Amino acid sequence: MKKALVFLADGFEEMEAVTPLDFMRRAGLDAKFVSLAGTLSVTGSHGVTYRADMLFDEKVASEADMLILPGGLPGAQNLQDNEALGKLLLKFHEEGKFVCAICAAPMVLGHLGILQGKKATIYPGMEDRLIGATPVADKVCRDGNVITGKGPGAAMTFAITLVEALAGKEVADSLRTSTVYD
Repeated sequence: MKKALVFLADGFEEMEAVTPLDFMRRAGLDAKFVSLAGTLSVTGSHGVTYRADMLFDEKVASEADMLILPGGLPGAQNLQDNEALGKLLLKFHEEGKFVCAICAAPMVLGHLGILQGKKATIYPGMEDRLIGATPVADKVCRDGNVITGKGPGAAMTFAITLVEALAGKEVADSLRTSTVYD
């Protein structure tokens, strides 16, 4: 079973974390919330507190197939400030595994040099944070093993794109139907 991890840091955007996790679990994927806050309880940018499935563990995380960064502020900055997460993202990228970020979080990938020569999208007005990338206006952009999303309004499209990347088009199409997406 393919495994995806959604990283939560204090100040994350709730829709951008919950929607991908929910869609992946509906698709039968092993998806978990991983806390970078040092406690299983992590509070989002709109004051909603969630309980993560696990605390960050580099060894366990390195066995996943996909890493997902929700945006939100200061959540995205907290993700960027986490050196262990940065090392893991670079390792995944070098191995050709999926690194995914939405809203403000693609800035983390830009900061690490992961977007060099890629197309990517980010929350409007933050395009300068896509260091090395060609910014696109699409809600969701997939360029190889990098998937980026524009913001909360793109959360469902982002989630379905992630599911399709890990489980295939048939599973993603089934999700589109069952969730009345289209």
